[in-house]
Amino acid sequence: MWYLIWILGVLLACSISIFNVLRLENQEKSENDISLDPLTQLLTRESILNQIQEKVDNSKRSGMPFSLLYLSLTDFLSQHRLEEKELNTLLFRVSDSIASNLREHYDSAARVEEGNFIVVMPGTTESRASSIAERIKLHVADNIQVANESPVDMNVGVAEYSKHSKLLSNLTLMGVQDVEALLNIAIGKCFETDSHEI
Repeated sequence: MWYLIWILGVLLACSISIFNVLRLENQEKSENDISLDPLTQLLTRESILNQIQEKVDNSKRSGMPFSLLYLSLTDFLSQHRLEEKELNTLLFRVSDSIASNLREHYDSAARVEEGNFIVVMPGTTESRASSIAERIKLHVADNIQVANESPVDMNVGVAEYSKHSKLLSNLTLMGVQDVEALLNIAIGKCFETDSHEI
């Protein structure tokens, strides 16, 4: 009996060691592949696009959906001319608000243009992601104001990647790449148009 317990202990120790080696290897690879936006400390456009492609590939294999949020300050910034320092403060506070509403170690966020952000949410349906997007939008509107006391308003759009998405299937049948199609759906919903270039 004690011999069996000893063997199970050795197997458990080996399994934990292998798991730690793989985790560290993956972490090292991730750190090399990730670049951060210097102002917001969120991922850059290239880093998030690479992650989206990985999530698409994983979703194709596993069948699990994931959602993408597109959050934009473009309309707000076109209506309010902000000085560089005020704009930087606004972008930092908005990115902090976005990050505070995400699941640590699961969701990823990036600043892709001056006032545009992308959030990738693995294992999240579109309805759940939409409620999180609205929560972020309300949090920003309630807690962030610019110098002229105007509350900050963001546009939000959500798209879900799954094998059951008819709109995504139609776009990919037309030759549009999965990542590009997914972004176009989210951006289109954000600005209430059919598509928008990123």
